[in-house]
Amino acid sequence: MSPKKAKKKALEASSNVFTMFEQSQIQEFKEAFTIMDQNRDGFIDKDDLRGTFAAIGRINVKQEEIDEMLKEAPGPINFTVFLAMFGEKLKGSDPEETILNAFKVFDPEGNGVLQKDSVTEMLTTQADRFTAEEVEQMFTAFPPDVAGNLDYKNLVYVITHGEEKEEDKD
Repeated sequence: MSPKKAKKKALEASSNVFTMFEQSQIQEFKEAFTIMDQNRDGFIDKDDLRGTFAAIGRINVKQEEIDEMLKEAPGPINFTVFLAMFGEKLKGSDPEETILNAFKVFDPEGNGVLQKDSVTEMLTTQADRFTAEEVEQMFTAFPPDVAGNLDYKNLVYVITHGEEKEEDKD
């Protein structure tokens, strides 16, 4: 892509980005961006990504993986581009009800939870198979309870809204 086309694509991606999210979501994205922008230059680059991965315990990230992530951006990743990228990712996800219904197929009692072992089996043997590392990453982000149950309703909420539900505070 020519530099002119990349710049135009970046402008198109960012032109309406702030209307895609609520103010509280934008603030959360800003906090995440600030954490990731480790050298505080206003852009996320290779070194920032490597430092972010290290902070979450992934030390041996391949350079190719970082390069692929950066290629997803239409240009240098400032906050507006960062927000636009998340908007594009979230826009492509299925509605909450669709994803919930997919999980409910495996939860005939309607408990809202699935056993970790059965989820692992499904994800590694069906359709678009997960690698062992991807399954581990998911359970790190969404750990099952002490009985080994995955709260898929919360997982679906986070997938579609980008944040955990606030517990009712009385």
